[in-house]
Amino acid sequence: MWRVLPDAPLVSAKNNHIEHQNMSSINSILLIEDDQMIGQSLVTALTDVGMKVDWMKDGLKGQMVMESGNYDLLLLDLGLPGKPGLEVLKEIRRRGDSTPIFVITARDEIDDRVKGLDEGADDYLIKPFGFKELMARILRILKSHGNHEVTTLANGELKINLTTNEVVYRGKKQSLSVKEFTLLQTLLQHPGMIYSRSQIEKSLYGNSEEIESNVVEVLIHSLRKKFGNEIIRNVRGIGWMVVKHSS
Repeated sequence: MWRVLPDAPLVSAKNNHIEHQNMSSINSILLIEDDQMIGQSLVTALTDVGMKVDWMKDGLKGQMVMESGNYDLLLLDLGLPGKPGLEVLKEIRRRGDSTPIFVITARDEIDDRVKGLDEGADDYLIKPFGFKELMARILRILKSHGNHEVTTLANGELKINLTTNEVVYRGKKQSLSVKEFTLLQTLLQHPGMIYSRSQIEKSLYGNSEEIESNVVEVLIHSLRKKFGNEIIRNVRGIGWMVVKHSS
């Protein structure tokens, strides 16, 4: 069984015959875990089964990312630097955010588990654990929270519908190519977050090695012609982003 262990090698979930069924409704997961080996193992395994994973190693920074993004589920360790996981959980629920929260922790005291559930966690697992069990529980939680599936993304005067692929800017519909829509959707997942070239290319082509060298620049140029130069900002030497606006 695939297990998340501090001294375990990075193992792909593909080697455990994890089924890809029922993954189409999963948009993204935020992982807040400070252990390098466990975190990297989870990112690799979850990505292999078709999920998008953002990984933060600090409790306070992770909470800030959670507040600014749209996630289907939070995987949260309790023993974190910056801000304890239990405090992160409390703050998320205090703000009225009902995003499913799955606690993963090395703490085996009953009090810690009970506190997490009392503060609004949906489930928990004690390290070490098997990846198949983790996935089974994640799918169960997501199914029970089906009404939280994101169907639209909005930022300021820009809104896109993920079901119909309709784009509305300043009250007017805009027609985009498939790749233009995919790039814009990627950036709108987390307004204010900088995406590198490799992250954008992966969203456009998946794991394909046949990537046009200047495709990102061409698509961004096209989007700017349709929406204005300020719609996508270039952060020199790092990547691209959309500035976060109130919707």
